[in-house]
Amino acid sequence: MSQEQQQPSPAPASQPDHPPPPPFDPSRMIGIIKRKALIKELAAVYHAECLAYCQELLELQRKWDEPFIDVKTPDDLRKEKTRPPKRLKKSR
Repeated sequence: MSQEQQQPSPAPASQPDHPPPPPFDPSRMIGIIKRKALIKELAAVYHAECLAYCQELLELQRKWDEPFIDVKTPDDLRKEKTRPPKRLKKSR
């Protein structure tokens, strides 16, 4: 038989590829708890920063949606249009 026809035998199920986990060490728990607390603190900081940016964005959107209010009244605009020019053009 050629090697192409031979099938490799499957590994026995009793021996997994991964080594067994190390025995439980309670002293490692302190480091895990500290890291977990740091992650929670970092998440709280990011959350607060995100809320601040969202609030700022909401205020900017409200300002953008406000209609533009012209300070001049219609009477003022009419006066500006009817005002004669300061210098008259000389006719030739």
